[in-house]
Formats: sequence, structure tokens, C-alpha cells
Amino acid sequence: MARAAVGLSVRELAERSKVAESTIHRFEANRGGMQTGTLERLQGALEAAGVIFVSADTSGGPGVRLKA
Repeated sequence: MARAAVGLSVRELAERSKVAESTIHRFEANRGGMQTGTLERLQGALEAAGVIFVSADTSGGPGVRLKA
């Protein structure tokens, strides 16, 4: 959802995060987890593109939104 929100292709996200395209595809298809360092690189690239990650709280679950 975060990748689509900022209009990045898998290839673009892979280049920006230095994560293999196959790892992104596998994660998005729910076919495997991800190491903490890999997840941090993806999150950093998405945040640089304008995504804000929202933690779960009493009003709802986790999610994403775009920077204003």
C-alpha cells in the first residue's frame, strides 16, 4: 500500500532501498518475512518518498498516510 501510494514501481523501490526486487515481490505476496535491516531500508526509502507509517492505537490498526 505504501509503495502504491507514492507511485513507486517495485524496481524503483528496489533501487532506492538497495533491496532485491524478488524480496519485495515475496513480501508483498505474503510469502515470507523480512529481516529487520531490510525492513528498515524499505521503510527509509518509502519515508523519503513521502510516506508516514502510523502505529496501531486505540482508534485503529497500523497503516500509512502521505505527508501533507
